[in-house]
Amino acid sequence: MVGSFNVEWLPDNYDDCWTLGGVVTRKGICLHSGEESEVILRPFEKVGFYISWANRSDPPIRLNPAQVVNSQLCTTLVLGKHSLSTVEHLLAAIAGCGLTHVHIVVSGNEIPLLDGSSMGWVEAIEEVGILHLDTSKNRSPVVKKPLVIHKGSSLITAIPSESCYLIGMIDFPYPAIGRQQFSLELTPRSFVKHLAPARTFGFKDQIDHLIDEGLIKGGNLKNSLVCDGKTWLNPPLRFDDEPVRHKLLDLVGDLALVGLPKAQVLVYRGSHALHAELAETLSTECPLTETCLD
Repeated sequence: MVGSFNVEWLPDNYDDCWTLGGVVTRKGICLHSGEESEVILRPFEKVGFYISWANRSDPPIRLNPAQVVNSQLCTTLVLGKHSLSTVEHLLAAIAGCGLTHVHIVVSGNEIPLLDGSSMGWVEAIEEVGILHLDTSKNRSPVVKKPLVIHKGSSLITAIPSESCYLIGMIDFPYPAIGRQQFSLELTPRSFVKHLAPARTFGFKDQIDHLIDEGLIKGGNLKNSLVCDGKTWLNPPLRFDDEPVRHKLLDLVGDLALVGLPKAQVLVYRGSHALHAELAETLSTECPLTETCLD
């Protein structure tokens, strides 16, 4: 298990609205393109997460689940004439830490991977601090009836709850992973302690195929865990069950497009496509709690 993190600067829950206390920049290598890109996080006066490009004059675009397109191994958004890939770890950090008003300025078409988790983004947020918006309340989809979505052997459900509670289960044929499950009541502090440090992972026997497909050009043993059947090529793990925690981290990032729901969400063998379908369902079928002031 990783060491303890300072979480005292974080909100206790997701009831209120928060923005950044300043402007912060991070740059790094992108997982799939292998190119370097830069991200600037800025406070914003409007509710939601907005994207604009540093070298373009287009106005910021507010993110929503309808912008997700089918993609391999990451979440990709189509934003007007442009696309932006591998957004999930950044969005997980922003939403997981309780932020509700953020402007994201990017320089390329993919978000840098950093260390493969959300901790680099959490540390960037902590660097400038967060500012409470005391005139407004947070917006969250409220699940009024059970929702069930399945794709093949994968399943995601959401049932009514007073808070956001996540349950993740995975099942891989590789003995180093096998069957894992993890659950937690999601708060900004539990997110940083238990999910944000969990890194993305892959499999040695799939690397050549992914490279042939033009993917993972920026992947390496410093930003991705690699499983070789019974062992890991780059131990130690930060948690014994780091893979299933990372799957929940991805879920948080994908649900950030609609808002973290007041629901108990269970996902078995989750994927970005499955998460996106739940987010889209939440956006169309579930009412919102009191909305942040626009």
